[in-house]
Amino acid sequence: MSQEHQEFRDDCLAILRRQTEGKRVHRRRFLQAIAALGIVPTAVRFTPVAHAAAGELVIVNWGGDAVPAYDEIWAKPFNAANAGVKAMINGAGPTSGKIKAMVESGAVTWDVCDRTVPASVELGRQGLLEKVNWSIVAKDKLRPAHRSDWGVGAYLYAFVLTHDRQALRGAVPKTWADFWNVKDFPGKRTLRNNIEGMLEAALMADGVAPDKIYPINVDRALDKIKQIKQHTIFWTTGAESQQLFRNKEVVMGNLWHTRSMLLAKEVGDRIQFTFDQGVLFAGAWLVPKGNPGKDLAWKFIASAQDPRSQVELLKRVGNGPINPEAAALVPAELKVNDCGSPENFAKQVAVDSEWYAEHYATALNRYMDAIAS
Repeated sequence: MSQEHQEFRDDCLAILRRQTEGKRVHRRRFLQAIAALGIVPTAVRFTPVAHAAAGELVIVNWGGDAVPAYDEIWAKPFNAANAGVKAMINGAGPTSGKIKAMVESGAVTWDVCDRTVPASVELGRQGLLEKVNWSIVAKDKLRPAHRSDWGVGAYLYAFVLTHDRQALRGAVPKTWADFWNVKDFPGKRTLRNNIEGMLEAALMADGVAPDKIYPINVDRALDKIKQIKQHTIFWTTGAESQQLFRNKEVVMGNLWHTRSMLLAKEVGDRIQFTFDQGVLFAGAWLVPKGNPGKDLAWKFIASAQDPRSQVELLKRVGNGPINPEAAALVPAELKVNDCGSPENFAKQVAVDSEWYAEHYATALNRYMDAIAS
């Protein structure tokens, strides 16, 4: 930070202190204001009494089409059923790093985070999450693999091989080995700038059987990814992965199946994807330690266990229902795109939450170094 910027920031903070001297201010808005100045909250001594607005609940997901979907399916009905409550959907993207920074700085402005079961184990063991209140949330509405002490399964999703049929002129990639075959399938690819679903694909491309993926051989996976790095654009957000296909910048990608479905609806059968060798994850609701929402957060999560709402999410954005009771409610025409259906489940690699909980941070750092160098 330049000296000029430092002085400007300090001057802004001084003004903020004077304007709020002796007053009560909205906790979230105060933290958001100082964050905009690049200030670490724990380094700030201030006199205003910070408080969270009663009944306010911030649910954070990954943006794009999921924001209006979550709002219509979960937030608005929850608000209507609970007088004085204002649940809001924020598409900021609740990465593990952001959650950790919030909790450790004492600046928690998120109540419910849309992450994964592996992330719940990893972050929970670090003391960054509230333990699930099973007196409010129903444990029997989840399979054992889709819950942890700190996470409540929200939906199922998969990383799948997606391709542009027109760009490949009829050639159909069916496996990750095809994805890595730049000779017979020329053109740019896209992978995520995160390890989830990427290391597994690399190992299958290198000949590892789906049932032998875990424990992941990180060295082998990274070596394989380096082989196509020059042919690869690394996406950050789901919206970005869609845009790469819209702009015809890539011919193939390892995408969330929900984004692949939206692309197929948008542009027709030009975009196709397969659940073969997909990597299946369980999304999960997490509650950061020290969040303002407290038990209201668990009440919201319990409401999202309604199987009918989960089927609506499948209809809107393609996330597979995680409540077993929802299976009977899925319309026949949607079963083909339900990543959790028995037929599609059998084609995929189910993620090993314990491996991710133990190795995620280290493997991610190595991956980021590999794709940046």
